Amino acid sequence: MNLQEYASYDAIGLAELVKSKEVTPQELKKLALEGIEKVNPSLNAVVSVLEEQADKAIEKVDKNAPFAGVPFLIKELVLHAEGVPHSMGSRIGENTVIPVDSELMTRFRKAGLILAGTTTTPEFGYNAATEAVIYGATRNPWNLNHSPGGSSGGSAAAVASGIVPIAHANDGGGSIRIPASCSGLVGLKPTRGRVPTGPFNSEPLNGIAIEFAVTRTIRDTAVLLDQVAGPDLGSYSKLEVTHAPYGQLINEKVRPLKIAWTTEANSGAFVDPECIEAVHKTVHVLKDLGHEVVEARPKYEQATFTKATVDIWTANIYKMIKGAAEGTGKAVSPDNIEAAIWKCYEYGGNLKASELLEAININALVSRQVAGFFEDYDILLSPTIGTLPAKIGELNANNPNISAVEWTEQIFTYAPFTNLFNATGQPSLSLPLAESKSGLPIGLQMTGKFADELTLLQLGRQLEEAIPWKDRKPPVHVSEAQPQPVV
Repeated sequence: MNLQEYASYDAIGLAELVKSKEVTPQELKKLALEGIEKVNPSLNAVVSVLEEQADKAIEKVDKNAPFAGVPFLIKELVLHAEGVPHSMGSRIGENTVIPVDSELMTRFRKAGLILAGTTTTPEFGYNAATEAVIYGATRNPWNLNHSPGGSSGGSAAAVASGIVPIAHANDGGGSIRIPASCSGLVGLKPTRGRVPTGPFNSEPLNGIAIEFAVTRTIRDTAVLLDQVAGPDLGSYSKLEVTHAPYGQLINEKVRPLKIAWTTEANSGAFVDPECIEAVHKTVHVLKDLGHEVVEARPKYEQATFTKATVDIWTANIYKMIKGAAEGTGKAVSPDNIEAAIWKCYEYGGNLKASELLEAININALVSRQVAGFFEDYDILLSPTIGTLPAKIGELNANNPNISAVEWTEQIFTYAPFTNLFNATGQPSLSLPLAESKSGLPIGLQMTGKFADELTLLQLGRQLEEAIPWKDRKPPVHVSEAQPQPVV
């Protein structure tokens, strides 16, 4: 098998080859590492290569697991993997090595995935681009002058460029869906409580963050969710799967749905005409597929919601920085924290407990308002982000002339459709349904009712057949003869 053949398969396809003995996990690992060597100098997506760990995992892998022997990468944020670097994208977290697996990492391993390396993240995940002083900028394989999105941009660039078919990601404001949109991938943010976050993180970002992955196909997303869903021991938020496996049910015909659509951001943020056109075209496809499609959107008080987002994020950044400093023994200082993140640290440190509690309460109130909207609709369709992927340097967390509030507003002006559903906890899925005139991916976001990933995935599968995307590949890809240089 060569890199071109390797990158043509999704994760389930590769695992099937392992089970039929047409390829070995060792061969797949070597191809993944070859891919890193080939495209990572252009992309800067992979931080650490874990060949020795991968070899040990291959010796133990269950050959009957659904993803048996498939190479896999994890983001250096939140998820814990034994013996693996965990910088959190920050100089203050550099040289942190995790002593033990989290429950989710245990489930990834049981699914047959072979950990081969770690990927970049912006500092503490608070950016919609993946650019950090500790690593430098991660670049988009579709155009190296643009970002692959954030905060899971390293994972997204690695999957989009064919290094691996699945990579770990997490989402506290859009960090699975934004890079999926920018990089031409499938990005599901599961329902709050669907995927375990313990035992080291109880409710990341006070319940607005969730762990999962980015992939290239709906079936990989569905089967991976089957493998990792369900609460861990003592979980604060428990959400059981009460139906047959997603991987089986995605192939059943989805019932006719009532779908709301919008191209209008609640905040009034600018939405690019190409993103608007992509929604309109998808609306026509959905109607042709037999769904009822209506222009409508949930409405809520934006100013108080933005204030709640600032307060929750900054309080947690303060906590994360303090924790990183305790772990590494480094002093907390603006010399080792990026400028905008330092402002967030200061803001969060000065926040009163009553203000944080009020922020959590505002999110609960917004959740109830939005739940009322979804009483009338099965799905809400929108752009995933409001513009085309940002150019490198456009979202600069090391800008000394920006406050914590201004930084938050900049992130969510760029991506005004995503963080609402972190507050409500609903499942939300970005699909690569369009591309710009310049060849950049345009993702569209579909959001479902609380705990209803199944309808989202079934509709996603229907759209995957109607608007196929699996065989699209960017200019910087492991199958190309020569990786392209940065222009």
